[in-house]
Amino acid sequence: MTWDCWETLEHTADGLFAYAAQLGPARPPLDGFVPLRWQRDRPDGPPNVVFVDRAVGPAGLLQVLETGGALLAAMVRTVSPQVRAFHAYGVSDPEGFAAMGVVEALVHTHDVAAGLALPWAPPADLCDRALARLFPEAPRDTDRWPTLLWATGRAEVHDHPRRAFERWHSTPLGDRTPVIENCPE
Repeated sequence: MTWDCWETLEHTADGLFAYAAQLGPARPPLDGFVPLRWQRDRPDGPPNVVFVDRAVGPAGLLQVLETGGALLAAMVRTVSPQVRAFHAYGVSDPEGFAAMGVVEALVHTHDVAAGLALPWAPPADLCDRALARLFPEAPRDTDRWPTLLWATGRAEVHDHPRRAFERWHSTPLGDRTPVIENCPE
């Protein structure tokens, strides 16, 4: 990654907000993102809608991250499980957006912790639920956290070499909704 720790957490907060936004309209879009204005602070930085004033420091950044998670959690609890909304990897449901938010939060927290040389590992059951929803091809006989890192292209796991992350399965497991090719995350 070419992002610094701040940009990585800002991207995570932005992703949580964007997932909540997709579920927000009375008729969620099925063919594109809610038309927010995406931009980059610098050419190699993440394209975001949400930016945090660096003058507020890490506590302010974490508050915005918490807010993004709260918004997504509220939307997932509020909308019907039958709601579908666009995601570049395939039209998804609230459970899928929740799982995507979990994966974003877990793996980017890992990225930041690794960048700061801090140990960090999330609960195995949270990883297991995200793997089952978004990575049904993932091995099931391995530790869940290393397997989630493997699924997202961040690590090897047992007999499975590190893979290049391409996408997760955002469509509900029973749906046959096609994946939209060549769209940014």
